[in-house]
Amino acid sequence: MQTANSVPQGIWLPLVTPFRDGMFDEKSARRLAGHYASAPVDGFILAATTGEGLTVDEDEIERYTEICRDAIESAGRRLQFFLGLSGSDTRKLIKALDLTSAWPVDGYLIACPYYTRPSQLGLYRHFCALAESTSKPIMIYNIPYRTGVNLGNVEMLRLAEHRNIVGVKDCCADAAQSFDLLRMRPKGFSVLTGEDALFHNALTQGADGGVLASAHIATDAFATVRNLMRDGDHSGALASWRALIDLPRLLFAEPSPAPIKHWLWRTGLIDSPEVRLPMSTVSDALAKRIDQEIQRRRML
Repeated sequence: MQTANSVPQGIWLPLVTPFRDGMFDEKSARRLAGHYASAPVDGFILAATTGEGLTVDEDEIERYTEICRDAIESAGRRLQFFLGLSGSDTRKLIKALDLTSAWPVDGYLIACPYYTRPSQLGLYRHFCALAESTSKPIMIYNIPYRTGVNLGNVEMLRLAEHRNIVGVKDCCADAAQSFDLLRMRPKGFSVLTGEDALFHNALTQGADGGVLASAHIATDAFATVRNLMRDGDHSGALASWRALIDLPRLLFAEPSPAPIKHWLWRTGLIDSPEVRLPMSTVSDALAKRIDQEIQRRRML
């Protein structure tokens, strides 16, 4: 396990945000954070995509950061803990960095600007301006199928030289781009895959780990795959991955995080599977499949 201030690596969990009756559910949040603070994860990310960050109010996010920090300290861990931010106005994001500077987080996961589709130079200047506006480390979130813009390797590698930019959550959906980034990145710049179903493949190519929503479920199994790869047991990692691969496929059969929330609700970690519009809860058909898988695992 890593310590705070180290290069991001291993299993990072993008925590869901529990809701009940339309409100942030603090009781479930404490239970959730306490459970995973003692699990084999290396970091938390709060209020990003899986955490429905775009629908969570500022006071709710701040309270959730306090709950998570308390859980980490109570567990006696030194997990890194990043806050998710996104937006298409550099000025507003700089204000958000200033607003959250005193919050108990170690760093930020910041998505590429969405909808506006800036040039590569614009993306470079955007992230440089953000990195120069905080003393905390930044991990870039490159996910063009959500944002509409892909941060290419030329500018990514330039940004990797910035002292405050420590890595990337890579969801570029271009296998060649991901492989070339792993080949060319400088020492100390972390590449974590954000594609749960491609976790094993990313590790074989040299990724440092993953930001994995599916690791809410079978956390130990995801950690085992990573640890076996780290220890050089490639055949053992592959065997473990073959037994695990159907899980992320199930959990992403409908828009995330609804399937994960349904599972966590059924297993008692959160008190409601609620999501906030425009997200919706899982279909009856998928709920049945998830319930069947939960029951199957209980019988193993």
